[in-house]
Amino acid sequence: MSTGWPQARAGQAIGLLGGSFDPAHEGHMAITLEAIRRFRLDRVWWLVSPGNPLKPRGPAPMTQRIAQAEQVAQHPKVRVTDIEARLGTRYTAQTIARLKARYPGVDFVWLMGADNLVQLHRWQDWRRIVETVPMGVFARPGDRLAARLSQAARVYRGARLPMHAAEGLARAPAPAWCFVNLPMSAASSTAIRADGDWPGGG
Repeated sequence: MSTGWPQARAGQAIGLLGGSFDPAHEGHMAITLEAIRRFRLDRVWWLVSPGNPLKPRGPAPMTQRIAQAEQVAQHPKVRVTDIEARLGTRYTAQTIARLKARYPGVDFVWLMGADNLVQLHRWQDWRRIVETVPMGVFARPGDRLAARLSQAARVYRGARLPMHAAEGLARAPAPAWCFVNLPMSAASSTAIRADGDWPGGG
């Protein structure tokens, strides 16, 4: 499922959900399914990263994380990928630039939880990300106010689409972002690791 390059043709709207998926859980799937519905996406690709530059602890082995993610992401419109490892990219801005070059005419949308919007200004070339692809941001419990007050949200306040215009996000020229405020699963990879049911937990 995750081997080889995923297929996409010009004119399709593809959501990109990046992360270490250490491990993948129902919260990732909730964001994915809501993104497909709200933003009228044809597919969502999970980009399982080799590692997160902002996290000091290394993740579980890539093959293990991908295998577990595939168990969670059992949906015909969801594809688990090792794209970042294949591209050799370390930062999101690099990954997006390479994907746009490899898949001309595809409308990519970067998907993330509101907790990532809070720290987006710490990401390498974060403005380049915002100005290259539209972004769909999903509120998780406790992150809503902080996300709306974040540096990225303030800088790009004028590029925010109202929720009723969400279905047009994929076709909107960047910068454009939409904040979807809804009850989400409180599941987190950190909590799962702490339970001791995943390598590196406890």
